[in-house]
Amino acid sequence: MPTASQVLAVNDDLPIRTAGPVHSGKVRSVYWLSDADSQRLIAQKGYDLRADAPLAVMIISDRISAFDCVWHAEGGLHGVPGKGAALNAIANHWFGRFREQGLADSHIVDIPHPFVWIVQKARPVMVEAIARQYITGSMWRAYEKGEREFCGIQLPDGLHANQCLPELMITPSTKGVLRGIPGVPEADDVNVKRADIEANYQAFGFSSAVDICRYETLLQEGFSVISRDLAAIDQIFVDTKFEFGYVTDASGNEKLIYMDEVGTPDSSRIWEAAALRQGKIVENSKEGFRQFLLNYFSDADILLNKDRMSEREALARDNALPLAAIKAVSDTYTGIAEMITGQSIVLSDNPKGEIIDVLNEHYGLIL
Repeated sequence: MPTASQVLAVNDDLPIRTAGPVHSGKVRSVYWLSDADSQRLIAQKGYDLRADAPLAVMIISDRISAFDCVWHAEGGLHGVPGKGAALNAIANHWFGRFREQGLADSHIVDIPHPFVWIVQKARPVMVEAIARQYITGSMWRAYEKGEREFCGIQLPDGLHANQCLPELMITPSTKGVLRGIPGVPEADDVNVKRADIEANYQAFGFSSAVDICRYETLLQEGFSVISRDLAAIDQIFVDTKFEFGYVTDASGNEKLIYMDEVGTPDSSRIWEAAALRQGKIVENSKEGFRQFLLNYFSDADILLNKDRMSEREALARDNALPLAAIKAVSDTYTGIAEMITGQSIVLSDNPKGEIIDVLNEHYGLIL
């Protein structure tokens, strides 16, 4: 098992020159650069952006989150070895495939290190773009309890767990808390109907109603590209979440792009096709870790019930998970990354030191 020094657990404390506070999420941290540094890099590196486009350094970590909590393991291990590099490698691969297929650009303009992206600032669309090819997970749990309508789409009776749906379902949810939209609860990550988005497209961050069709097309076509490529390595693309945003290109034109990450084990379910043919589910995504947690703790309702969030946070804080569980997650992430990209995921002995050296020597961004 790799050592704790090979895991990048804290990624918001690097000495990067910034224009403001570092924004740190569950997995990634974002360092917004000054106007001067953004403009210098655009000129020096020849990025195909308008000269005054704001840039950021986005650094991934090896942290593992599930059920809105970050988990740790025995021996002071606060992340999953290889996870960050695997996620970036997979997302880089799919963004490249999307460009090859003429779909849309992403927010990434440079990749200095396996843990690092240089990104352009985008205005986010406040929709989690979710596509489902199989009924499983939270949708199955709701269906099993009698729900039949999902985001305005009616499902028939008689479906069974893990069944392939007749067609790809788009089930959007809110990204963040949106206020003042009729019929949409003021809470993060709540399902919304397409009609709600159409009637309030500006509140959801769309520049025009036409762009609702555009995001759906990019979601469907992106899903199709990944699904076909995964099928070629005997994997099944089950469901996924994409995010979108707007940028202005070098010619001054606004365009819709892919944001965040796509087709990774964090944002998608991926199953082994050979196992499914035998009636079994073998996960090559974070869903395997979620299932481990549900089985590991005696009261699974704590993990599933949002009203018990304080108990859930205590569970994650006070319980060091077995190293074997973390190794299994590491093997899953690095394994699927190597299958998708055809490249090995190499663990660094000092990831933070490497990142600082690269950003200092080649980008002039270290204090």
